[in-house]
Amino acid sequence: MTKAELIDGLAAKSGLTKSEAERVVNIILDEIISALKQGERVNISGFGTFSVSTRAPRSGRNPKTGEMIQIAGSKSAKFRAGKQLKDSLNQEPERAPTATSVT
Repeated sequence: MTKAELIDGLAAKSGLTKSEAERVVNIILDEIISALKQGERVNISGFGTFSVSTRAPRSGRNPKTGEMIQIAGSKSAKFRAGKQLKDSLNQEPERAPTATSVT
């Protein structure tokens, strides 16, 4: 699913126009990004938790030259799925009833 498909689905299910739905999606994503930048965790109950992971600086080796280099530390976003999301992904799909012969 792309962002455009998410916006289309939100517009269809909520009765919002596409431009209003796009604005809502952008506001939600901006709020999540803002909280992560401030080092906060974002917990969406039933869906999951976004958090920031920090990687320390380290030494590495340039594979082309073999020269030792210093790799800068970095931050990245992590997502951990919530129980409700995990459970919904692992549910067995309902089987269609099988045809039985009636005599």
